[in-house]
Amino acid sequence: MSVIILYALMVGLLTLSWIKNRQKTRIALQKAFKALENILPEFLIVIVLVGLLLALINPQFISSLIGQDSGMWGTFLALLVGAITLIPGFVAFPTAAMLLVEGAGYMQIGGFISSLMMVGIVTFPVEKRFFGTKISLLRNVSAFLFSILVAIGIGFVMGEL
Repeated sequence: MSVIILYALMVGLLTLSWIKNRQKTRIALQKAFKALENILPEFLIVIVLVGLLLALINPQFISSLIGQDSGMWGTFLALLVGAITLIPGFVAFPTAAMLLVEGAGYMQIGGFISSLMMVGIVTFPVEKRFFGTKISLLRNVSAFLFSILVAIGIGFVMGEL
């Protein structure tokens, strides 16, 4: 429902912009389509890679590697898988719930979700193009370190440490 509201808001604001200044709106739309055209090939490759990864690895196998008894090794593995994988939030959170039902630990899932949402190894080439290597690397390393802290914090709160 919120997606419908956001699309309606976007259409309304675009219409308002069109009414106010058609030329500027047209130029902005042309720039937006050009940016989409530039990023689309890389984005499609990422989508295909993620689709293949999800097709090859099932939740039971993943939870066997990152179960509650896997400890720090399982947490580190979950952090790495999250950092490498690119899954949208609306897929990631139900997947995390499914993994918890299958026996994964809270600490491991916390690290997985945190690194999944914040670290972008797969998207690094695209990010590097826009922000530069140094900034992209710094952001990803910082996000990975923060994901470790999140996992440890969840492990401490849930009594897994």
